[in-house]
Amino acid sequence: MTGALHPTIALLQSSSLTSVVQQEIERAILGGDYAPGAKLNEAVLAEKLGVSRGPVREAFRMLDEAGLVRTEKNRGVFVRDIPIDEALEIFDLRAAMDEWVGRRLATSITEPQLKEIKAMVADMEKAVRAQDAHQYHVLNLKFHDRMVEMSGNRKLTDTYRKLIKELSLFRRQNLADSILMRTFLSEHKQIVKAIASGDASAAAQAMYDHVMQSRQRTIENDSRQQANSQSPAKNAG
Repeated sequence: MTGALHPTIALLQSSSLTSVVQQEIERAILGGDYAPGAKLNEAVLAEKLGVSRGPVREAFRMLDEAGLVRTEKNRGVFVRDIPIDEALEIFDLRAAMDEWVGRRLATSITEPQLKEIKAMVADMEKAVRAQDAHQYHVLNLKFHDRMVEMSGNRKLTDTYRKLIKELSLFRRQNLADSILMRTFLSEHKQIVKAIASGDASAAAQAMYDHVMQSRQRTIENDSRQQANSQSPAKNAG
């Protein structure tokens, strides 16, 4: 005879399912399957993922808290569209965090950890040679995430990851250009060199400059996109 599940077990199963659904929707959003501003349909996603609408609804709530979607009363749930001013604020905060990480790692990094980030930079160099922007982007995210993780500050790591996910919603093309990829690679090498030398000030500055230069490129890309979108209207006039 099969009895009803214990309430605690039922709750754990429900929580686990919601987490899986949330992770799958998040992966699709960050992977570009849903464009910024796109509406997410609860019923369609439930059918696609083979679950009831309850876990999808709860996943939406979690994604809203994470800053990846926005919920509008009587309208639905939409992928957030991060405006340029908010993206720049994230860059400012990230620069301050990375500056601290650089200072910390210069005095605390272990030999195995140093070997690990050097290997990541070597893999990025291979991606640059192959002109593989997608692979470079994946490695770039992993490189920065791993260094923050190596700092040993879990609160900072959690905050950093939330900010990076939000920033990924902003339409950026910083890594599409092969020349820019080589520039980023050079900056990564400088960061690793400074950390390996044990010079905390140099490592902090290299990390800070890298983020701020990326911020400046984002401003330039956005200005270029704005100009391109407005040019047909000018021509029409």
